[in-house]
Amino acid sequence: MVNKIMIAEYHSLPVRAGQVFKAGNEEIVLFRLTNGEVRAIENHSPHPKGGTLAEGLVSGEYVFCPVYDWKISLVDGKVQAPDQGQVKVFPIEVSEDHVYFML
Repeated sequence: MVNKIMIAEYHSLPVRAGQVFKAGNEEIVLFRLTNGEVRAIENHSPHPKGGTLAEGLVSGEYVFCPVYDWKISLVDGKVQAPDQGQVKVFPIEVSEDHVYFML
């Protein structure tokens, strides 16, 4: 059985900007895309020196690390070539005006 935790109201999420939430020990950033979809990834750059992705620039289904300019997919968490790495992607559900984190 899948448990859901309501973490945000859809209408309150800024478009193309990150909003940070805590879920257990995880710091998660939600991004509301221009097409209306919401994506959730960990709020930590995979670069060895780190950085937070919530402050990154969003373009389409990608976020650019604000410190190292790595292009990261909001769909699968993969860093785009020529860079390498991966961030965690979290399952969410949007229902009416609520965004749920899936456990």
